[in-house]
Amino acid sequence: MIRKVAFTMLTMSDVSRARKFYEETLGLKVGLKGNQGDQWWIEYDLPEGGCIALQNFDSTPPGGGALALEVEDLDALMAHLKANGVTFKGDIVPGPRCRMAMCNDSEGNPLVLHQLKH
Repeated sequence: MIRKVAFTMLTMSDVSRARKFYEETLGLKVGLKGNQGDQWWIEYDLPEGGCIALQNFDSTPPGGGALALEVEDLDALMAHLKANGVTFKGDIVPGPRCRMAMCNDSEGNPLVLHQLKH
């Protein structure tokens, strides 16, 4: 059911500073981005695959991150995981190109289950 790492998500505390680093210092091009007030989601698609996603929507301190896994069937995987005692953090989050659900692994590390829309 799990196909690949969809993206690596990092928390930012200063949006301007983070964008300057990723866009000017590292030279990455902005892909999908959006905000709700002061809360931002910015993606940088890498030329040979993979994506770095910066966000400040939650209270995860900078320096932490989350593993996002691309899945074939988000609903089926969530049902399987719930049946095995996994608790999810809220409902499925719809995006313009995907659907996501958040949970933790057995050690408390954040996991994002990500399904692209076809």
